[in-house]
Formats: sequence, C-alpha cells, structure tokens
Amino acid sequence: MKVLLVSANSVRAPYYVYPLGLDYVAAAIADRHEVRVADINDDGSTDRLLETIHDFAPDAIGLSLRNIDNVEANDVRGFVKAYRSLVELVRTHTDATVILGGSGFTIFPAQLMRELGADYGVIGEGERLADLLAALEAGTDPAGITGVITAGGAERIPPPLDRPFTRVPAPYPYSRFYLERGGMMNLQTKRGCNFRCIYCTYPHIEGTALRLIQADEVADTAIALQASGARYLFITDSVFNTSFEHSREVARAFSRRGLSIPWGAFFAPSRPPDDYFRTLRSAGLTHAEFGTEALSPSMLASYRKPFNTDDVFAAHAQALGAGLHVAHYLLLGGPGETRDTLRETLDNAERLERTVVFFFCGMRIYPHTELYDIALKEGQITESDDLLEPVFYRSPGVPADEIIRIVEERARGRDNWIIGSGGKKIARLIARMHRQGHTGPLWEHIVR
Repeated sequence: MKVLLVSANSVRAPYYVYPLGLDYVAAAIADRHEVRVADINDDGSTDRLLETIHDFAPDAIGLSLRNIDNVEANDVRGFVKAYRSLVELVRTHTDATVILGGSGFTIFPAQLMRELGADYGVIGEGERLADLLAALEAGTDPAGITGVITAGGAERIPPPLDRPFTRVPAPYPYSRFYLERGGMMNLQTKRGCNFRCIYCTYPHIEGTALRLIQADEVADTAIALQASGARYLFITDSVFNTSFEHSREVARAFSRRGLSIPWGAFFAPSRPPDDYFRTLRSAGLTHAEFGTEALSPSMLASYRKPFNTDDVFAAHAQALGAGLHVAHYLLLGGPGETRDTLRETLDNAERLERTVVFFFCGMRIYPHTELYDIALKEGQITESDDLLEPVFYRSPGVPADEIIRIVEERARGRDNWIIGSGGKKIARLIARMHRQGHTGPLWEHIVR
C-alpha cells in the first residue's frame, strides 16, 4: 500500500518539535509499504500537503495528533477544531482511508473518532499501524486487532508492545526544517513510566513498566542524528532518570561513541547518586529540566511525587555543581492547594539559585488519571464530560485567579520566573536567537 503519514502538529512556540513518533511508525511499516511523510509545521500551510496527496495518491493517510491543547490555564488553546478542519480538507481531495493516532489521540480515542470522522484509529504505540494495514490489505475486519478502534467502536486500552521498537532517524526531507531552526532533534531512550503522579497521562499512553532501549542503540541513533546535522538533542522520555543506572549507561555510551553535540533531558528531582550529574555532564549534558511541580511537602504528597523537598534541593545543588543549566517546572492549584501551601512553594522557589522557574497555574484534567477520579468525586466534572475542551482542576482552598495573581506579584522583578511557557515574548526571543545561530532551549539566558 501507499501510506502517507502526516504530523498534524502546528505549534511552533516556544520551540519547533520534531515529530519523533513518525520515525518509529515509518520504520515499522516501510518494509511492506511505500511510505511518505508530510509535516504541517514544515509546510506552514496545507498547500504542500494537498500537493503531496495529489502526486502520491496514497491508499491510507495516518494523521498523528500529538496534543489536544497547550495545557496552560492562563492561555488556553485547543487544537481539535484545527484537526477537524484538516480531516475535512483531506476528505475533499482523496478517498484514502483516514487513520488517527498519536499521544493526543490515545487519550481521547472514541471522542476524536466521533469528532473528526476518521475510518480507523490506532490507540497507544503507532507501530500497531502495521497490523491494521495488513488487515486492510487482506480484506479482513480490523475491528478485533489489538489497539485498533473503528468508527463508532468501543475504546479498548491495549497493552504495551511486546516487540522491539526501532527508529529510522531523520530519513525524510522535512527534518531539514528543524535543523535550520535551532538544530534541535529528539531522542528516546525508553518507553513507559513507573511513577504514579495523579495528573499524568504517560502511564496510560506508554504503560507503567519501563522498556529500556539498549544504551549502545540509543548512542548509535544519537550519532546518526549528529551526522544528519543536529546541533542539540533533547531526550523525550517522560523522565530520563526513572532509572539512574540506565540513564548513566546511555551517557557512557554517548562518550564511547564520540557524541560531540550538547543535549538535555527532563528529570525528576530525586536525590541522585554521587557524581550522577557529573557523569552526564562529561557526556555532553548541558540542560537539566526538573519536573518539580511543588515545593510544599503536603503538595508533593498530594501529587504522589517520588521525592521530597530535601531531594529537590539536593538534585538542584548537584546539577549546578556539575556545571549544568537548570530549570524547574512547578504545577500549582492541584488537590490540597491552599494559600499556605502556595506560599510555601513560592518561598522555597526563592531559595533555588541560578535557575529558571516555570509556573503553570492550573492542572489540566485528563481521563485515565487519578486527578480525573478526584475531580469526578468532588463534582467538578461528570462522567458525561468528554473533556476535549480543556478543563482545569479547581482547588477548593484557593481560587485559580488568585493563584495567578499571587504568582504574578511574587514574580515581579524576577526575570527568571516565567508564567506558563512564557508566551509570545519568550517565543520571539528564542526564534531570534535561533536565527542568530544559537541552539538548545536557550532559557539559560534569562537566569539571574
């Protein structure tokens, strides 16, 4: 079959995000199918997509839906309307089978099948598209295939893949778009998350067991990305250090293979082993982004975080001591938040030296999370709410608008305290610096 894979993500701020997942999907089907990839971000409009559809004449079109919204309560932007318009446009130019997938789709499969009018959907890992295409070729009913949902069908959560997942790095011309705009490419070292954070969708999307990619294989991919022109790598694991040992092995493999470009990752601020960050720094790590979420002991417990405030400061100190750029992400307003816990978090945030702190004031409610169950029990949502339009948890202890007001007041005069992702101002700064030849996240330039 002729298969067109389409990255539907059009978000460009604060960064252009390379559609890593399509590399894995393409690798899973390319041995039996003729594959092309289109990227809405690269094209800048749908004109080139329509040209590709006309020239390629695909039998099937897979649309990857990365996100449903931007998860920022103070600057809410939903993407479902744009996805709907995209599917309608595709339908007017081809009779190809339309198949949905991606992390955003996996959270809301039945709702998005209904809203977008697709033929099929792939829940969970996109490599299952190979099974669906095989059924379509054979003329058999795909309804019983694990991970496949049909129009009007019931949602069935599939188990994680029990076969190896492989990636063909940067095989398509659209990668040039990202190399010319900051040079940041993505890398994955494992799937799954064994944390139990009440708000997070990663365990639903990827499973709760860690499935580690062999360190040498990760390093080989990193070297291939470097050879393709990448100037910075960001590791897309939900949390890079869920396994301290595996992450250290990956860093050592980078060193053995001779990786020479810098890289960054998202970490839990758990208390690290001695010299952990020095080991990673010697292998090229330059940026440590900590998913800290709160600096109040009671709120960390409420969020079910696997660390405490002392661990946060220990991880922070070791990262700084290793010479890394450090950022912390805080998520305010969850269950149990009060004026006192908010004050405690902000007071402790002031103790974090030489760092950027990103404050997200509001916790997005997603199905398949403990936060969903909490909000349902408290009457903040009902079982009939589909939640496609962003809904944020409201703490009874402090109103959402007051949280934003308090944070804005405390952030005044602190350029390194950023509300949300920083909005258009930060996006313009990053775009300008990328044009000047800088690479990486660049938030370190606002540290004070």
